[in-house]
Amino acid sequence: MYQTAYLTDVTDEAVLGDFWPGIQLYYPPVKYSPAAGVYEDLETASQRMKKHAHATNAHTLLFDLEDGCRQKALSRELLRQELPQFPRSDVQIAVRINPFRTDEYEKDLAMVRDLADHVDVIVLAKAGEAYGAAEIRDLSAWLEGVNSRITIQPIIEHPKSLKLAPELMQYSTVKHVVFGIHDFSKAMAIHITPEGWTQELKTYLDLLLFEARIQGKGVIGGVEVLINETPMPEDFVEIHDVRRWLDLHGETESHVVYRHACHEAAMGLTGKQVIHPNHIHLCKVAFTPAPSQVQRNISILRAAVEADALLGGAIRFEGEMLDPPMFGKALQGLLRARALRALSQEDTQFALDILKQLPMQVIRENWPYGTLL
Repeated sequence: MYQTAYLTDVTDEAVLGDFWPGIQLYYPPVKYSPAAGVYEDLETASQRMKKHAHATNAHTLLFDLEDGCRQKALSRELLRQELPQFPRSDVQIAVRINPFRTDEYEKDLAMVRDLADHVDVIVLAKAGEAYGAAEIRDLSAWLEGVNSRITIQPIIEHPKSLKLAPELMQYSTVKHVVFGIHDFSKAMAIHITPEGWTQELKTYLDLLLFEARIQGKGVIGGVEVLINETPMPEDFVEIHDVRRWLDLHGETESHVVYRHACHEAAMGLTGKQVIHPNHIHLCKVAFTPAPSQVQRNISILRAAVEADALLGGAIRFEGEMLDPPMFGKALQGLLRARALRALSQEDTQFALDILKQLPMQVIRENWPYGTLL
């Protein structure tokens, strides 16, 4: 006879899994200066990094050595110089490397080996297009001898990669995959628009999300090309505050970026890549449950526990009839906030206490990202 397994012995946060990629800011190591008409030198690029990258409010800094990088050798030299001095805090460091087994790929890996203690994620461009899932297998094996803590985020940029997605995601080094909307649409000969790409590529994003959910992996959303000139203040975190700011100060670009980020968050994506600092907070508030939402979810779960309905039964809450699937969604809201570094330690402990009351199978259904699951 089968026995129901619970997490009664779990006392730490390992069951919740790692923090998510969240909002990933593409950061060009060495970039072109339109004003001067030349590329930066090492000193100028270093000053820019200290001024802007060190103070970023993004969840992840993504240093691009592939399509967005013209000065690849100088960019690698800059990263070798700067990353050991980078103030880590809570920012993840990711490096987008060139496609598998190209000359630039080998040079990128040599740099990663030198900086293995300062890199959290390798983002692999054109994943699977040339050699299939063997690319992830070989890169995973290589990382085992360099630093097993580093994870891989394959970019799905071609229908071949989408077809191979289950195989690309089978490795433990892969916790999230990236939907590379611009290369993917090019490969499919689909004309996408800055305002409508979430609908124009909906079929393919849905397929990727479906496969990722089965594998217990996350999906990182598409890059916006519209840039809003006015940044939203970082103290605007409640939905009504965000909407008021958008109504009063937001340009068309702000409305489009925020709408897309809300759509991706509602679909369960675990992050979004952005190309401009003005995108960061707009997308963070779309992806992160607001403080009032967190408190409402806590109130729902407390009411469920008090009524002994967590595993079966229904309650009336603020005019709604709620049952276990709705309690699961409330729990997901808390765990999502924690994965995006927006849940207090007290509320994290509350979420753990709820998890201990649920069978392992129910936890897997609600949250497949935990390291002990």
